[in-house]
Amino acid sequence: MVQFVQIVVNGVFTGGVYAIIGIGLSLIFGVMRIVNFAHGVFLVVGMFTTLFFFERLHVDPFLVIPLVVLVGGLLGIVLERFLLEPIVRAPEHASILMTVGIGLVLSNLLLFAFGDAPQIINTRYSTSTWHLGPITFSTALTIAFVLTVVVIGGLALILERTDLGRSIRAAAQNADAAELQGINTRRVRSLVFGIGFALAALAGALLLPQLFAHPSIGPTYTLKAFVVTVLGGMGNVAGAIGGGLLLGVTESLGAAYVSSSYRDAFGLAAFLLVLLLRPAGLFGRSRT
Repeated sequence: MVQFVQIVVNGVFTGGVYAIIGIGLSLIFGVMRIVNFAHGVFLVVGMFTTLFFFERLHVDPFLVIPLVVLVGGLLGIVLERFLLEPIVRAPEHASILMTVGIGLVLSNLLLFAFGDAPQIINTRYSTSTWHLGPITFSTALTIAFVLTVVVIGGLALILERTDLGRSIRAAAQNADAAELQGINTRRVRSLVFGIGFALAALAGALLLPQLFAHPSIGPTYTLKAFVVTVLGGMGNVAGAIGGGLLLGVTESLGAAYVSSSYRDAFGLAAFLLVLLLRPAGLFGRSRT
């Protein structure tokens, strides 16, 4: 039982970071109705931004997070304004191809700037742990989970209690009706894409102390973001939290009791099972 609780705890902590990735993708899809195939690359941008400040300026990875979020948000706004806004009325495949192209360009820029070797960072807490009874917690993962809870709570307050949040929810429900109510949906789309980029970059900063950074790992996290989003229901921000936690626990249990070599496969199996049984996602509603 102790081993099982340990595995579930590890899965929940990892799933919290997955939720951050999925929330960003869900917001973008909910408001802009585009499937962002560059989302995982945004996470890698956050990793390398953190790595740059850690190596060059010796800033702790968790202390540089506000700057990573700011850089990600600004890049997202610029990309949406100059690359996605001009094709907002184009067929759906245009935005898909555009996001694929954005991902390829960013990946190659990172490859040119940082090289092909995997990059890791070593901090005093990268391998440290703390204990609560018989359960062992990774210090880095604990910090990441606490920050994740704070960010998700803050985002929930913004969406529920502010004019910006109400504008985002209105644009997600019906963009034309939101325009008639005086909401600038063009501005909302830019801000939402910036928020999505910032959340993905934040996830990259949170994961870097435990993982390695490489320009080519973006598609792996794009796939995880899709799994989280589908599990929770496309465009469902609250569902993305549940989807992220479910993915983290599923991967953790599968790796522990079957094989760590197939860790990613267990998440994909859950993804396919949900698609078969509930195409709208565990927390989504079918649009009929």
